[in-house]
Amino acid sequence: MAAVLQVLPCLARAPLRPLLLGGAVVRLASGMALAEQARQLFESAVGAVLPGPMLHRALSLDPGGGQLKVRDRSFQLRQNLYLVGFGKAVLGMAAAAEELLGQHLVQGVISVPKGIRAAMEHAGKQEMLLKPHSCVQVFEGAEDNLPDRDALRAALAIRQLAESLTADDLLLVLISGGGSALLPAPIPPVTLEEKQTLTKLLAARGANIQELNTIRKALSQLKGGGLARAAYPAQVVSLILSDVVGDPVEVIASGPTVASVHNVQDCLHILNRYGLRAALPRSVKTVLARADSDPHGPHTCGHVLNVIIGSNALALAEAQRQAEALGYQAVVLSAAMQGDVESIARFYGLLAQVAGTRLTLAGAGASAEEAEQLRELAAELQLPDLQLKEALEAVVRARGPVCLLAGGEPTVQLQGSGKGGRNQELALRVGVELGRRPLGPVDVLFLSGGTDGQDGPTEAAGAWVMPELASQAAAEGLDVATFLSHNDSHTFFRCFRGGVHLLHTGLTGTNVMDAHLLFLRPR
Repeated sequence: MAAVLQVLPCLARAPLRPLLLGGAVVRLASGMALAEQARQLFESAVGAVLPGPMLHRALSLDPGGGQLKVRDRSFQLRQNLYLVGFGKAVLGMAAAAEELLGQHLVQGVISVPKGIRAAMEHAGKQEMLLKPHSCVQVFEGAEDNLPDRDALRAALAIRQLAESLTADDLLLVLISGGGSALLPAPIPPVTLEEKQTLTKLLAARGANIQELNTIRKALSQLKGGGLARAAYPAQVVSLILSDVVGDPVEVIASGPTVASVHNVQDCLHILNRYGLRAALPRSVKTVLARADSDPHGPHTCGHVLNVIIGSNALALAEAQRQAEALGYQAVVLSAAMQGDVESIARFYGLLAQVAGTRLTLAGAGASAEEAEQLRELAAELQLPDLQLKEALEAVVRARGPVCLLAGGEPTVQLQGSGKGGRNQELALRVGVELGRRPLGPVDVLFLSGGTDGQDGPTEAAGAWVMPELASQAAAEGLDVATFLSHNDSHTFFRCFRGGVHLLHTGLTGTNVMDAHLLFLRPR
């Protein structure tokens, strides 16, 4: 309640007057210039993984010969091309595919989030919409990213199309994050409600995402390679936009075009571990028993080509190129940032302190205690691709401004009922960390944004902060700690300095997790 009460005076507060003198005014102007560059780099990262550019990089068409080339494979098109898709970014992916291949498309079915067509129309993103008389049928469902009856109808229509194909046909499958909820098709007699109840029970007892996916796949007609089996003997090309750390194709949307490596015994082991085997509905026992006696053995997907066409790493690489063009020494730290936002925020705070010292003093031995804390925290976070040593060496070599980039998907432990998202909460926590550390004569700015343009249940993609955040907020009567205790980061940023620290992009039509940008510029 305290955080909510703080909102009331901020709504009526007069526009902020910069009561600053001398260097403080210069730093304010410098900070706004840095923020504008940060926004530009974030937008360049998103632009690299928009559906149009992604599909045009992955596919090429020889109009004369009707040859479709995907990476190093070629497919002959002769009125034999079909399309299915499911995921949050699939509407735009399908529109781009239709633009490129429309004359060859015979039929298509896609499953996308409820309300996405209206949202794209409202945002003026015509390039994300199918043509008025498209041969691709659109189903909207999975409200709040939960499988529902609408998504089930879409999944059954996708299965029906796949099963109708012959050895002469080619099925183009478009997959993005959110695809799992948009493709629910439990194996009869298991019902959608029974499958949801079982997965909720497993989650409540502590099952991890790998265990949940193992059970989901075993009870699904289409996940775990089920869609590929339905389409056999047609050739299948699966174009995947990854929203999972490490880009594992068997995990994204629960791997509908990737043969599952798990068997019934794996499922039973999981169910035993969480004490659920005895309480299973008869339908689930029937399906598992049937699978256990399958005479055909494990299914393969040799007729499938799976291609990752967009990822967090690709987005960060583009932002790195743009940063270098602006004169920054730019280094990608990691595309696998994960863990609690408190630990990630502390990591970025320590990183700014250690890097800032090395940048301004050019002394690799400076701040030895903080450098050791940074290494220890990095080890605790267990980030598989972290380039910390390389980044700090690049900072020492730098003769000017530095931009450190990272991406991934941190998690927030909810304690309050405030409004926000992981990007805004991470930014707010990093702002606090920067404010409590000696950074030296260097301007520092941190930005965190979701590449889908929507951070949690808000209209913002994220936010940016500088070390002065906590002191400036206090001068406005805003207590950062209270907002954080209520997970109310969005309300804070709406109030703070009139909302200028919020990152607004609108829905982007893509999703490759989050991008983090840390800028250090010597004064």
